[in-house]
Amino acid sequence: MDWWRIAHTLALIWLGAGLGASYVPVLKAWATNDLQRRMYSLIEAANNETRVLLPGAMATGITGFFWGMAANYNLIRDGWFGALAALFVIFWLVCLPLYGFGLRRARIAALTAQKKGEETPELREILDDKVPLVFGTILALSVPLMAWIAIFKPL
Repeated sequence: MDWWRIAHTLALIWLGAGLGASYVPVLKAWATNDLQRRMYSLIEAANNETRVLLPGAMATGITGFFWGMAANYNLIRDGWFGALAALFVIFWLVCLPLYGFGLRRARIAALTAQKKGEETPELREILDDKVPLVFGTILALSVPLMAWIAIFKPL
């Protein structure tokens, strides 16, 4: 069980690094009016999402599940563990793909605008849409919520 705990802790660090590496550039993109900085930030966020955040989320889910099974937790008997699994599915298997879709869409629009050297209508539409900003915020807020449930086991 201790090996699963160590693996899960390392996976959580990986997840946090991926979330920071992808969400912070999204915040930078929406905070600035400089087109070049926006495009660079969106491209960086999309690259970090696929290279760091997605593997970290998968590793966290896998190690958390196996750690829970090794510790003899039951998804139904231990309500907090079931709630944690349900929140993981909602946040990381529903919101994360939507976040990634928004980032990939923004990356393509940013690359197109960069090639043209001006802000395109597609990029303006994506920046007004704010899908990566909304789902990134949801994901960032899910981490403390899930940590609170795992630590205090309220259910």
